Amino acid sequence: MSLLALRNVEARYGQVKALHGVSLAIEQGEVAAVLGANGAGKTTTLRAVSGTVRRTGEIELAGRRLDRLGAEAVARLGVAHVPEGRGTFMELTVWENLRLGAYTRRNGALKTESERIFKLFPRLAERRDQQAGTLSGGEQQMLALGRALMMRPRLLLLDEPSLGLAPLVVREIFRILRDLNENEGLTVLVVEQNASIALASAQRAFVLETGRVVVDGTTDELREHPTVRKSYLGY
Repeated sequence: MSLLALRNVEARYGQVKALHGVSLAIEQGEVAAVLGANGAGKTTTLRAVSGTVRRTGEIELAGRRLDRLGAEAVARLGVAHVPEGRGTFMELTVWENLRLGAYTRRNGALKTESERIFKLFPRLAERRDQQAGTLSGGEQQMLALGRALMMRPRLLLLDEPSLGLAPLVVREIFRILRDLNENEGLTVLVVEQNASIALASAQRAFVLETGRVVVDGTTDELREHPTVRKSYLGY
């Protein structure tokens, strides 16, 4: 059984339909990437899973239906969503942001999980009492990721983690994601416009066009797919 399965999922913003029957499946312990042009439905696919947009169709996490649940209930089942733009609370400190990430956990987990996050992201430990709004873009992305990881998610949804960041920072973030996947079995669904780094970090990928999955397969298969090579890899 797949950890995450979407079957014929549709989503709307008012009268505008953003997804037109998206179907995909991700196995436990996989990193999967979603590629596509702006407006293809990538962000909406993540929002459909996390319950932050109205949707129809079937969405299952380990066989349990998510499409009937709101965002808080989905989070309590172990789905963490890092949105595009990071979504950090700028007026709060690094520590306060991390504490908010542990709201689904029991009280005793806060110390253990925060120590784990500070080990993963030493820069956050150095800036523990600093306001999030004063951090660099890369540090804010690390904070957003750290806050999501505080809840020990079964599934991490990550939207455009490289957006606006220096290449060195992007490589570090994806290295940490690969380590979490390999060492802890974290399952990740990542939307990323940098197709090269996405395919290098994932085992499976999906290409969306106008709200539909048009290509899917292993990352090795997608690297050899003529449309993917031409449109996303530039060769």
